[in-house]
Amino acid sequence: MPRSTQLAGSTSTENGAYHALLARHDAMRLRRRMLSPGDGAGARRAAGEAYDGAADQRVVRAHLELVGPFEELITQLYEVLFTRHPALRGLFPGEMAFQEAHLARAFWYLLDHLDRPEEITETFTRLGRDHRKLGVRPAQYAAFEEALRAALRMRAGGRGDAGLEEAWVRMVRFGVTAMVRGAEAALHEPPFWTAAVTAHQVIGGDLAVLRVVPHETFRYEAGQYTDLESPLLPHTWRPYYLAGEPGAGGELELHVRCTGPGGVSEALVHRTAVGDEVRLGPPKGNLTLGEEPVGDLRLVAWDTGWAAMKALLQEVDRRVRMSPGHGVRRVRLFLGATDVAGLYDTEYLAGLERRRPWLSVVPVTGGAPGGEGYGRLAAAVTRAAAPSGGRVLVSGPPAMVRAVGASLARAGVAGEDVRHDLLPTGAEFGHTAPGAVPA
Repeated sequence: MPRSTQLAGSTSTENGAYHALLARHDAMRLRRRMLSPGDGAGARRAAGEAYDGAADQRVVRAHLELVGPFEELITQLYEVLFTRHPALRGLFPGEMAFQEAHLARAFWYLLDHLDRPEEITETFTRLGRDHRKLGVRPAQYAAFEEALRAALRMRAGGRGDAGLEEAWVRMVRFGVTAMVRGAEAALHEPPFWTAAVTAHQVIGGDLAVLRVVPHETFRYEAGQYTDLESPLLPHTWRPYYLAGEPGAGGELELHVRCTGPGGVSEALVHRTAVGDEVRLGPPKGNLTLGEEPVGDLRLVAWDTGWAAMKALLQEVDRRVRMSPGHGVRRVRLFLGATDVAGLYDTEYLAGLERRRPWLSVVPVTGGAPGGEGYGRLAAAVTRAAAPSGGRVLVSGPPAMVRAVGASLARAGVAGEDVRHDLLPTGAEFGHTAPGAVPA
């Protein structure tokens, strides 16, 4: 018996339908409010007037010192929110530092991209779909807006004017509107999936390979990742790549490196056993192959970023077996680690390389994670330039991804040919890079 209690399937289905209807009702009510606020700005936008984000960007930037620093503004915002709406406290983790940093990055992203509203819409639509797993309902964004207004007034201490407050609210409301639409568009799928742990192997003392089976169908593409929650740390989610071929008996494989005590990674590596349950968020990510021919590929990973590449290699292998003329020419995998002992799953990889003439593996070891280690990996990838171009897919810590990307850019590789799961600079608030998860 799993240590977590399972709900009966019929109850789960009924609750899911009920909450989907409730979420739709809340979304419609909040949308009406957003499109018809008292100042009439929303009504004008509904009539076809585009949001002038650049104007609000100038106002907010001109008065940053008045309400900043963001860390103090956000602390006061949450104090107001939880004082006025104490029931909302249960939606957040017990330790708020990570959440507050997440919101600070979101504010910076909004501010930096107000003159490019289409980018905000795309990013926050994805964020809204993903935030459903936290139990956030659209109507609760209104409480957040009220708390933001109060915090701005406290920070300004009467020195600001209504124009500053309204510029902030319009900025945040623009992002929230996209989040509501993203959540509403995803009502056909569960906000999260409960999965039973079927295998748990610890390697080298601080790495665990988990296999889990979701209770409901979980569809994803090779190269995507999911956010994971342990019942030992409610409301605390961290991203991990999905290894293995999608749809293989419904079992999912995840690689987790323990990065410190007391966090999600430590709970999954050292305090999780077969029969326990975890929760999975919706699959997401940019490392999918798409439908185009594979051609030449360079796959680049550091440590547990290998999980994404394992899934991609299995997908390439499947396509070649199903259609030998699919178009794969050459696939080179660059695996980085601090030392040889840091490489794992090597028996599987060596067997695949022996059987598949299109695959070559280049291990790159030596140097601590950071400048030296990542620099060695970036140099190896850049030296092995594909004569016919080809795509480069990169997974691992943000610093490694940036080092490889910068090295390839200096070598003349087009930006559109390099794929990874870091959003543009300043936009990484939506997730921590999978494969580089903090505790």
